[in-house]
Amino acid sequence: MIKNTSTKICIHSLLLFGLILLLSSCKTDTETQTIPRVVAEKQTYDFQQHVKPIIEHKCISCHACYDAPCQLKMQSAEGVDRGASKIKVYDGARLENESPTRLFVDAQTTEEWRNKGFISVLEKSVSSDKTQNNSLLRNMIELGQSNPFPANKQIPDSIELGLKRKNFCPTTGEFSKYADNNPHGGMPLAVSGLSQKEANILTTWLDEGAKVTPLSIDISESEKALIQQWETWLNSDDIRTKLVARYVYEHLYLGHLYLQTDDTETDTTNQTTQFYTLERSYTPSGETVIPVKTVRPFDDPEKPFYYRLTPITETIVHKTHIIYPFDQQRLQQYKDLFLQAEWTVNKLPGYSYQEKSNPFITYQAIPAKLRYQFLLNDAEYFVRNFIRGPVCRGQIATNVIRDQFWVMFENPKYEIYTNNDEYQNSVNSYLGLPGEKTSLSDLGTEWFKYSEKRNKYLNTREKQYRKTYPEGATTQHIWDGDKTNENAFLSIFRHHDSASVTTGWLGEIPLTTWMMDYPLFERTYYELVASFDVFGNVSHQAQTRLYFDLIRNGAEVNFLRLLPPESREKIYESWYQSAAKIKTEITYHELDDKSPTAIRYKTKDTYSEVLDSLLDQYPQLTKKQDTINRCDTACRDALSKKSKTDKINLSLSQIAAIPAKKLAAIEWLPEVSFVRVELPDQQVQSYSLLRNRRHSSVSFMLGEELRYQEKLDTLTILPTLIGSYPNLMFNLKSTEIDAFVIQFANVKSEKTFNQLIEKWGVRRMSPDFWNVLHGFTENMQTEQPLESGIYDINRYGRW
Repeated sequence: MIKNTSTKICIHSLLLFGLILLLSSCKTDTETQTIPRVVAEKQTYDFQQHVKPIIEHKCISCHACYDAPCQLKMQSAEGVDRGASKIKVYDGARLENESPTRLFVDAQTTEEWRNKGFISVLEKSVSSDKTQNNSLLRNMIELGQSNPFPANKQIPDSIELGLKRKNFCPTTGEFSKYADNNPHGGMPLAVSGLSQKEANILTTWLDEGAKVTPLSIDISESEKALIQQWETWLNSDDIRTKLVARYVYEHLYLGHLYLQTDDTETDTTNQTTQFYTLERSYTPSGETVIPVKTVRPFDDPEKPFYYRLTPITETIVHKTHIIYPFDQQRLQQYKDLFLQAEWTVNKLPGYSYQEKSNPFITYQAIPAKLRYQFLLNDAEYFVRNFIRGPVCRGQIATNVIRDQFWVMFENPKYEIYTNNDEYQNSVNSYLGLPGEKTSLSDLGTEWFKYSEKRNKYLNTREKQYRKTYPEGATTQHIWDGDKTNENAFLSIFRHHDSASVTTGWLGEIPLTTWMMDYPLFERTYYELVASFDVFGNVSHQAQTRLYFDLIRNGAEVNFLRLLPPESREKIYESWYQSAAKIKTEITYHELDDKSPTAIRYKTKDTYSEVLDSLLDQYPQLTKKQDTINRCDTACRDALSKKSKTDKINLSLSQIAAIPAKKLAAIEWLPEVSFVRVELPDQQVQSYSLLRNRRHSSVSFMLGEELRYQEKLDTLTILPTLIGSYPNLMFNLKSTEIDAFVIQFANVKSEKTFNQLIEKWGVRRMSPDFWNVLHGFTENMQTEQPLESGIYDINRYGRW
């Protein structure tokens, strides 16, 4: 018994305070309740015909894919109906893995999504005082309409923009407080808003019950027949085909596959092209797909499944659009590549820890040369998976690579791993990948275990290459795409917190170049794509980032084998300056500065010489004729006598590939700028201005700004669109191009850069903002129709 009165009072007060907190928390949960939608029998507007076009024009540029604010994906009727969530997908600091919330996969009904914490944006609500509230979507629309920013004015600094902004994701009951605190927080956020007509259509649709009708897909008979062929082959009882099908699936599951048939082979636009995904289903062909909900494509399905082709019903957005042809020719190609050779399978692999973490053991039965050729045939597609896929979002995810570099591959005729079974068997156990064990306590031990294995592998590899090629590497060891395959030479551009890849060697001679062999290529794919869990915790994400650092270093060092041993150390040190020198001593494998090269050099600049020789040797595949970034005097003379477009390129070449210390405008230029040039014949030419930031090294996860060498930044200008996330757009006439270049070259301060923006930049609040943005998509539909998709503006500046 408590006798002390003051103690009793204190305890009672604590209990009372706790009860108040409990009741207040209960009130928060119950102060509003959503009201089931009452759909009017007569609908003024149809979702697919009237509502969806507005969403595509004004909403999807922010609300798509994993980085959609509040997980409100508006690419499809199902995503709009699913609603929003307070849980972030991209969260580099979470301590526990998050449950996946993949649309069409992890839940199939509205009720299932509500059970996962998603809140409706379409349903009205009623407060405890019986007050009826509008739906979240209607509230957001009205807030956006009621307090717009002035047209053509810069967004004030008080408005938080970009990927780092805090998304509040209010419920209907929290909206009043949200609106009070964020008077400019309506939709679309801080950008030219809905027209009155658009707003009327959406609010009328919402008031009439927001009837959402999923897209109905009409698949042609020829495509149905081709789908049946694919599914029959992929689900064959033949044991070799079973293993190949698993390997193919794990490499294509992120892709947007298109089925060219007799009916579609002449169709060159993705406006009518139907794309598909390859997935695992518990139901066979002809039945409704029931997806296998594993986190990774190689996780145990636990019961029999079937490979299925499922039509994509979402609106295509550029940032996730990774296309791959899946036609009759491809099917025959797989059969010829994988099944004509003599090899056997004694037992299909399972889903153990070792089999999931080491694809070299899992697929050992398939000759490595065939696997490597499979990757090489479509190298850009596979690189795009780890450059544009879920792993590549955010600064820490991308600062492992340079802002611009070139990639080449070892020739499968000479690549040792795929040609020497004894060597292959001796190193397979070293080629496993981290990231499967994700507890925080595993982070250190997993990292040391796999980095040690990697260095043991490199010891063995170096000895084997010396033994096999005692005279050293030659240019014959570089894959030439069999003289026709443009996947042989690739360019990669990092845009701070995103990245892009394209065929050919574009831009100026880069600071670094990669040469990938099969183990490097396959490990990169599995580490950054198949093994990566976007919902994973900080341990998983750190392991992924740290191991990719080793892969990048391995690809760079592999390229250095082409150079004379006496020149490697100096070049290597230029790549790994300052604190990175310590990492080269304690983390990376020791640089091989003893093995010779069989290439005979004529100059001291051996790095540029070998790249120039490859540009000359394969001008079509490398796209040697870069008339903007590598245009010499003879090139300029030739361009001045050619077409209007050539003359535009000539003008732009005056500001390309120049360091920022000589071109001050680069200091204020963002990572990706799109330029729209109106030609006299009413045609449009699109350009990309890519800022390449220079760093003393890219070896560390944190402290990037400490390694930044701003005065060495350069500008790559390309006559095509590179990147999915424009930070700035320019709009000018071809007759203004010289004036634009002159004013750009004369920028000396933020004030003079803003004058450039004032004259040709497209501000967020410009009435033309959306037309210019989607004009780039339309231009892409003309130039590269299958590649086109809606661009994302989550990274657009506050211009």
